[in-house]
Amino acid sequence: MTKIKKHDFIEIDYIGKVKSTDQIFDLTNKEIAEKNNIQMEHEYKPIIICVGEKNILKGIDDNLIDKEVGKEYEFTIKPEDGFGKRNPKLMKLINVNVFKKSNIMPMPGLQINIDGTLGTIRSFSGGRVIVDFNHPLADRELVYKVNILREVKDQKEKLTACMKFMNLTDDKFEIELNKDETIIRLKAHLDKTLKEMLEKKVLDLVPEVKKVKIELDIEKDIKK
Repeated sequence: MTKIKKHDFIEIDYIGKVKSTDQIFDLTNKEIAEKNNIQMEHEYKPIIICVGEKNILKGIDDNLIDKEVGKEYEFTIKPEDGFGKRNPKLMKLINVNVFKKSNIMPMPGLQINIDGTLGTIRSFSGGRVIVDFNHPLADRELVYKVNILREVKDQKEKLTACMKFMNLTDDKFEIELNKDETIIRLKAHLDKTLKEMLEKKVLDLVPEVKKVKIELDIEKDIKK
């Protein structure tokens, strides 16, 4: 069986649970999601990652090295390798008037967004609201069941995965494979430094590509 090494591209299915409660908080399998009446923002389907590139939680990423393709594994993830340990400094006292201006009634357990940062209201008393800006799963041990479906070897599939690591959707890029040069057309804003960084990253992660050129076309719609 093929053993996984750093910078291998693999396709995986997974289920993430909080160890203490057995509650599912993340998964990729549509059938299991429907069976458990779970609704999440992302699409339910296997994902492609590049091992060692932090495309997934550190506790999973580290554990994938030397595992075998085609097998399922269960990993227990400590807080420091998951969503981190709870930081008391991220507990903030906020005047209730801040919420009133936004027509928000502060209630314990309510998740809010303040200046682009997500937080959870822990208490509300005497005109003062304590908001916890730690991740909701901070300090929690997690359990992940990971099914390693296959190793991804197709060059274009690897390049597509690299673009999606940057949160680019299919309509934001186009890949053209040529014998001497690979062209990636992006409908995105990148300065010279980011463009050069992306070119280097592609060459590092997909060594089959000997030369890459990234073209930026903000106005043109990418057609698939």
